[in-house]
Amino acid sequence: MSERIAPPRAGAAHVDDQPRPGRWLALSVLVLAVLLVGVDATVLGLATPFLSEDLKPSGTQLLWIGDIYSFVIAGLLVSMGSLGDRIGRKKLLLIGSMAFGAMSVLAAYASTPEMMIVARALQGVAGATLMPSTLALIRNLFHDPRERSLAIGIWGAMASAGTAVGPVLGGFLLGHFWWGSVFLINLPVMLLLVVVGAKVIPESRNPDPGPWDVPSVLLSLVGIVGVVYAIKEAAVHGLRWDIGPAAVIGLLALVWFVRRQLTLDSPLLNMKLFQHRGFSGAVLADLLTILGLSGLVFFLSQFLQMVQMRSPLNAGLVELPAAVGAVGAGLAAGWVARRLSVRLVVAGGLAVVGLSLAGCMALHGDTGTLALCVILFVVGIGAGFAFTVTADVILSSVPKEEAGSASAVSETAYELGAALGIALLGSIVTSIYQGFAAPVGVPGHVVDAARSSLGGAVDAASQLPADQSAALLKAAQDAFVSGVDTAAGIGAVVLLGAAVAAWFLLRGQELADSAPVAQPATAPETAPVAGSGPVARGSERR
Repeated sequence: MSERIAPPRAGAAHVDDQPRPGRWLALSVLVLAVLLVGVDATVLGLATPFLSEDLKPSGTQLLWIGDIYSFVIAGLLVSMGSLGDRIGRKKLLLIGSMAFGAMSVLAAYASTPEMMIVARALQGVAGATLMPSTLALIRNLFHDPRERSLAIGIWGAMASAGTAVGPVLGGFLLGHFWWGSVFLINLPVMLLLVVVGAKVIPESRNPDPGPWDVPSVLLSLVGIVGVVYAIKEAAVHGLRWDIGPAAVIGLLALVWFVRRQLTLDSPLLNMKLFQHRGFSGAVLADLLTILGLSGLVFFLSQFLQMVQMRSPLNAGLVELPAAVGAVGAGLAAGWVARRLSVRLVVAGGLAVVGLSLAGCMALHGDTGTLALCVILFVVGIGAGFAFTVTADVILSSVPKEEAGSASAVSETAYELGAALGIALLGSIVTSIYQGFAAPVGVPGHVVDAARSSLGGAVDAASQLPADQSAALLKAAQDAFVSGVDTAAGIGAVVLLGAAVAAWFLLRGQELADSAPVAQPATAPETAPVAGSGPVARGSERR
């Protein structure tokens, strides 16, 4: 990060640093996309039992339905963030929003597990355009660091609100309509975003981006998907002939991708961003946090509906406190981080989440609603503080011309962590679950169906006499809870490790209090360094 930005001419007004009119109205439209992604992620978990009953996916297919979206979006986020920097972030956001709506319709009317997997993959392609575009536009809309912190807090709060609205709205829809309706709720949000966003969101792009390197796009996609596929399949099925080649191809592609970025004049991803300790620390914290949380979150709705036998709406209301806690913490995160410290807020938030996950190791079938709500509320508070501050650090660490790429790195860490978490922790849950002892007298083919998934067990039990049905369902539920408890324990270890890493990597990091003042041409030695942003300048105090 040694390139220098030429200072403005003496006496020239620094127009780009002036407050942009209508920025708060534009923000209100941008967060619709974030709300949509949050809703989409949570309603899938609620719909899983109904989807399983209708489409009859195998255990592996069910995992693919849950994580293929994250695989694809993680593989394409960097490419799409860089593309937005080049063709315009607003243009990419609007195109992606329309595509996301169309793929939601395809998912809603999927008639086979394979069709659902394809639909979710295509949603991932469209979804890869949304999150980096919204964060990059926020970076360019808000030049004052305090305003930007508040805007990022609102952005994070709306993502959390999506996780709150999703279960409640999804529970209502699942109680009155078929499971595909949970995907159709995307359509009115997308329509509003496109129609209003086209009028109020200003366009922004890198004024000198260079060409979009297609080989780098392919390398990043092949690398991430190959590595994650190998980890997931090895965790579920053990070593197979295709896992080694997939891992090797993925790793080679990622190494080639990095080497290529270091040699290109206009790289898809500026690797020099990672020389900033705060940037790297924030990205690592995000990845580890989501990895530790995602496996548990993916199975939480199944626990509530198929172990505790709650209705979809009731399950959604139980999950609501997590989003409430995250919303409040996200809005206050910037203010708290300036009065305490970045590393204290991030590391403390992650430690709180880790300890809450440790508490989840005591989950059992008759755990009360109050206990569940308290645990999830505390998880939401810790995650809200950590994620909002790390997003602020990442965005503030780069010049606004590279905001799309930096936002994409942040979101890639998030999505890759989700994919790995579902693959690893989800596979652990599945492995423990499939080992449950079958009750005496239950036919072998019924036991095999029950071991495919918890949804399969509920369906299989319904076909047996009452005494055998209760015994089979109890054995399956106990095994599932044991798997979730184990996943929670592993997640707690990961989160506490992430807290320790954040404490050291974010040492001296602070959020800036005001926008940088333009320097006159007579003092070129004080020109800001590209890629160091307001956080890096004057904030790396030891």
